[in-house]
Amino acid sequence: MSDRDLWQAQWLFRIIGNPALTAIGSNLSKAALWLHLPVKGLIKATIFKQFCGGETITESLKTAERLARSGVGTILDHSVEGQEDDDALDHTTDEILRTIDAARQRTDIPFCVFKPSGISPVQLLTDVSDGKKLDTEDQREWNLVQGRLERICAAAANAGVPVLIDAEESWMQVAIDAMADAMMARFNTERAIVFNTVQLYRHDRLAFLKASHAKAVAGGYHLGVKLVRGAYMEKERDRAEDRGYPSPIHVDKAAVDRDYDDALRYCAEHLDRIAVCVGTHNEQSTLLMARLMHDKGLPHDDKRVWYAQLLGMSDNISFNMAAAGYNVAKYVPYGPVREVLPYLIRRANENTSARGQTGRELGLIMAERKRRKR
Repeated sequence: MSDRDLWQAQWLFRIIGNPALTAIGSNLSKAALWLHLPVKGLIKATIFKQFCGGETITESLKTAERLARSGVGTILDHSVEGQEDDDALDHTTDEILRTIDAARQRTDIPFCVFKPSGISPVQLLTDVSDGKKLDTEDQREWNLVQGRLERICAAAANAGVPVLIDAEESWMQVAIDAMADAMMARFNTERAIVFNTVQLYRHDRLAFLKASHAKAVAGGYHLGVKLVRGAYMEKERDRAEDRGYPSPIHVDKAAVDRDYDDALRYCAEHLDRIAVCVGTHNEQSTLLMARLMHDKGLPHDDKRVWYAQLLGMSDNISFNMAAAGYNVAKYVPYGPVREVLPYLIRRANENTSARGQTGRELGLIMAERKRRKR
């Protein structure tokens, strides 16, 4: 990073660390774009630059080239959210297929990724997860969703590019898990191409991981899994309280950390059938997996184990692990500024609620600026 890049990042994380400023900035940004005020350039030069690779695949490939110079791969993430009509969902599907095609032609894009809510109406995922009987129109729509998913996974298999299926809120996840299992059974016979995501801040997910492994063994396919702590904690707890059901979230962070690390240990013990993407900004969990690999005599670049962080965050993990020869990739979100804004606002809000993470980022940036001055 240039000195100016560091200064901008320090300034940005100072703002994100202030909940009041984050809320004001988020609301003003939404209002300004809605009113078509000329603020796109400001957004693109600040928070967009920190957390996004570009507005298009072509722009993002420049970011990929920069990361590749340090041995870090790119996971192109089309981060447009909140689309509901068929044309928009088909457009998102086509864009995901374009990321797969781009990855097929390059060695610096080891994965592609998509959110199920990008190819399906959110309410439909909820209804299917609840076991609701679908009417004729909903069943037609659900068939389209499954068709979109199949096109993406088939393209990934044909290109030899693994694809990560992101997790969503718990009330949509049952349908997503079922679709992911079906795609893994179909396309993961030789190696893991389709990866499901397990959010370990849920108290039932460690058991789910073990059950998924057992299902893969019985079905004769490989389990692809991305392990994350999770991103919807406040929303999950609020909904559970409002609707009067037990929260699916662990009672405290210590329990989340315990399950996450136990999940790493479980995957390390079953790499004959599991490929794992360690999606974390936690230094201790990252080092744990590195130690587990060392204890088993695995090479640092064993293709069954990858580490991943978000662009603009935890560079201390990403670049040091890559320098040590481990497989590392950054999630690189992209899309038009106006359409990516919901993602950026969520990222700012998540950093605000996770003050420890913001403080670590800010501390590392300040330490580096001081080092350069010396």
